[in-house]
Amino acid sequence: MLLAKVIGNVVATQKNQRYEGTRVMLCRQITPEGEEMDNTLLALDSVSAGEGDVVLILQEGWGASTASTGKPGAAIDSAIVGVVDYIDLLPDEKRQKG
Repeated sequence: MLLAKVIGNVVATQKNQRYEGTRVMLCRQITPEGEEMDNTLLALDSVSAGEGDVVLILQEGWGASTASTGKPGAAIDSAIVGVVDYIDLLPDEKRQKG
């Protein structure tokens, strides 16, 4: 799974029938501290995420396909499966011990 921020919506006037009724979102991967990384990706939205939301992205074909379309087998690489409310990190000294 990846943490990412939704940075836009991709509009497609025509798309494969398996994707009808789904939204394609443009996302930028972030660190757990919320810093943006260089990696951007497209993901089908299964949780009604919006621009600016921090989201969890599943990058595994079968799970992403089932989560975003409700049907297994669609050719999907990435799906938004959760909207993050907050990230609670351990203090630095505890992370280094673990």
